[in-house]
Amino acid sequence: MAQIHIDKESYDVKNGKNLLETCLSLGYQLPYFCWHPALNSVGACRQCAIKVFKDEKDTRGRIVMACVEPVSDGLHLSVADPEASAFRSQNIEWLMTNHPHDCAVCDEGGSCHLQDMTVMTGHAYRRFQYPKRTHHNQYLGPLVHHEMNRCIQCYRCVRFYKDYAGGKDLDVFAAHDHVYFGRAKEGILESEFSGNLAEVCPTGVFTDKTLHTHYTRKWDLTMAPSVCQHCSLGCNIIAGERYGSLRSITNRYHEAVNGYFLCDRGRYGYEFVNHPSRIQHPNVRGRQVSGKELYTTLQDLLTSKNWIGVGSPRASLEANFALRKLVGDQNFYQGVSKVEADLLQRILHMTHSGQIHQPSLQEIEQADLVLILGEDPTHSAPRMALSIRQAVRNIPLQQTASTHIPAWHDVAQREYIQDTKGPLYIAYPVASKLDELASYTLHDHPDVLAAFGFDLAQAIGDDPLGDQNEPTLLRNIAEALLKAERPLIVTGTSLISHNILEAAWAIAMALKHQNKNASLSFILPSCNSAGLAYMEAEPLEVLMKSAKQNGISGAIVLENDLYRHYDALELDQFFESLEDIIVLDHLEQPTTAQATVTLPAATFAETSGTLVNNEGRVQSFYQVYMPKNEDIRPSWQWLTELYQIKIGLTPDLLYPSTPLLEELAASLPQFAGIGAHAPTFGLNGQKIPREPHRYSGRTAMLAHIAVSEPRPDQDELSPFSFTMEGSRGFPPPPLTPYYWSPGWNSNQALNKYQIEVGGALAGRHAEVNLFAMASTIPYPTKKGGVNQSQSVIQNATTHTFELLPITHIFGSEELSGYGDAISKLAPAPYFAINKQEASRLSLQPGVDIHLRIGKQTYPLTVQIGQELPAGCAAIPYNIPPLTGITWPAQGTLIPTTP
Repeated sequence: MAQIHIDKESYDVKNGKNLLETCLSLGYQLPYFCWHPALNSVGACRQCAIKVFKDEKDTRGRIVMACVEPVSDGLHLSVADPEASAFRSQNIEWLMTNHPHDCAVCDEGGSCHLQDMTVMTGHAYRRFQYPKRTHHNQYLGPLVHHEMNRCIQCYRCVRFYKDYAGGKDLDVFAAHDHVYFGRAKEGILESEFSGNLAEVCPTGVFTDKTLHTHYTRKWDLTMAPSVCQHCSLGCNIIAGERYGSLRSITNRYHEAVNGYFLCDRGRYGYEFVNHPSRIQHPNVRGRQVSGKELYTTLQDLLTSKNWIGVGSPRASLEANFALRKLVGDQNFYQGVSKVEADLLQRILHMTHSGQIHQPSLQEIEQADLVLILGEDPTHSAPRMALSIRQAVRNIPLQQTASTHIPAWHDVAQREYIQDTKGPLYIAYPVASKLDELASYTLHDHPDVLAAFGFDLAQAIGDDPLGDQNEPTLLRNIAEALLKAERPLIVTGTSLISHNILEAAWAIAMALKHQNKNASLSFILPSCNSAGLAYMEAEPLEVLMKSAKQNGISGAIVLENDLYRHYDALELDQFFESLEDIIVLDHLEQPTTAQATVTLPAATFAETSGTLVNNEGRVQSFYQVYMPKNEDIRPSWQWLTELYQIKIGLTPDLLYPSTPLLEELAASLPQFAGIGAHAPTFGLNGQKIPREPHRYSGRTAMLAHIAVSEPRPDQDELSPFSFTMEGSRGFPPPPLTPYYWSPGWNSNQALNKYQIEVGGALAGRHAEVNLFAMASTIPYPTKKGGVNQSQSVIQNATTHTFELLPITHIFGSEELSGYGDAISKLAPAPYFAINKQEASRLSLQPGVDIHLRIGKQTYPLTVQIGQELPAGCAAIPYNIPPLTGITWPAQGTLIPTTP
């Protein structure tokens, strides 16, 4: 600790910090632009000027930039010094000379860091009366809007995009007053993290283009804390609504999960909530019904048939358990294929062995060696890929310790380490964006990758430091793993390979036997794959056999398009064998087309629920707004009503979801303690408002319907209110609906919610980690696995190929694919083979072919993948029409007639 003196007040503060973050952590209102807690200091904007004195007797002092001045014991400084204040005021006036007077129409207006800082410095009126410099705005794709004239040259955008996220196509051009931030030529931004520019930029240069199409000021949004629905990482988000439609998704800080940044799928995938194909009303046999007629129909169905329930990996724990409770434990099924269910069960057995540690994203960033086996995190878990990019800097950054370069001095650190990277090893069938950072890459068949993993585990167990007979490559990688202090292994289910999982496990166990505890991170298919797998239900194959053997006449399908998980022809036969089918979902899709009864389910923005992420972390998302249509209800509420109808009770529409979690914990011991995972109280006896205190238009929003203002929606089931009335204190982190503090209207207000700037949030997360409870949960440890590689198809005459599923960030995930912006970025269905195979078959890139998989035929376009092994072809995973394929799969080219 060090003692410093700020304006004659003494404070004990941490060493190793710069004065800007120290002053902000102490509550001082010190303006800044270029500095960011995740990007550290460059001293570009010169806005955080303070005066530093030699000692308490010095009266002159010197002006310095707080972001590049270190904390030192006994330091005397002043934030309020008149010369420092005048410097800041003059500096921001200079920065604003070319800034347009367009706050009234700027998408950043009202949540603009530049506005906050100009007010903070007292710069209220413009004196500049001359023509302003102007720039051409570029088209940057469907996600990000560009308004270069608003730029104040803080360099945050390129520092995030290039230095932090590894993007190549956004840069700074020209010099002096003509500095330009954009692409060499306009076009779609290539980074999967481009949407963060809208939050990183302190002005309105980069803004959310999807919000631009239905723009609403930040203070007019109804907001609630939520969890991303589009992969298994469970990133924390804030969802905002206006006039009954979801308008935006922004980052909600969680120091152990997503930190300050989201991927583009998580930020822009929300558009499915407003999709025209939303199911709005209950439908019975092609006819819209409601009220008494609906309940009479449901009562007749529920009391006259033997029902089975099909759960969903994208539905909440509450909804899945409500369905399990309705149909009975033995009649509840997972709603995924057997191969996916088996992979998930194997992962749970591994995590519950007590032998490994499943790391958070924050811990991944601290790894000093990363081995990726059978995954491409950029596409299957993008936010993890961003963490891995930070991890490869750890070893080079450790070398700066001897130079005494402080950790916050970003420019000096990057200048010192240059392009030096830490060890990163990647084994995946095709090239990935992380390959550019890798020390070694292996592109081959999944079984070859698994064999490599088993050989590496063997090399670790054989003590590579002393065995010179081991192949050099394996010996070098094994040696690096043993020397690393925080080694990380990343694997998952993307290649649908048991061998891959077993190989990753073998490496982790080999390291453990050498007294080296490695972290093992699993990437799962969906947002609640872990939660559904915990319920120990059988997969679709068992469901179909059971339905035939036991004379099942009805099925209830929960938020699940089964045609994405299983063969379409077999599903058609299965549905034809049933008398009645009840489907609960948000959107019309192939499974809802089979339904006898369709019930409109609320989306994540219209209900509350609980998810379990890939590390076992239990997190809640909360309802943002009430659906415009009263027929739309949360799935768990529909299912609870069905259960009450089934047992002869009158449906209780105010039944809360909390008892469902308590019943779940009582029914399945692996969920013990889950009911206490998040607070359900208000603050100081008051509800937490979803609407900011400046929320406007409430009295006029429904004026076209009725002159009198109706009573605001009431929320008896959560700690939130649907108004701007309520507690104005700082809620616990899981219950923070938005960030605001006096003088801080932009997302930089987050600083006020943290214990120290850039650190943990003040308050308790109150989360339960199911994987961390392994010692108290009776989950058996499964031993061993398949160690031998299967033979890859190798032939010179056949048109049949072994197919490899390749996940894509845009298109492979179901819900985000409904969004207009995301769908524009999804790849067209392709068939990728290596150059030799293409030559053998006389195929050219871009040629259209037809591929038969099972009994289905798909039109695809040929691509050349140099790294693909002979006899194998890559196709995009779950991108329409390539859905419902039973894996592992083979495909046969259908010869075309000349």
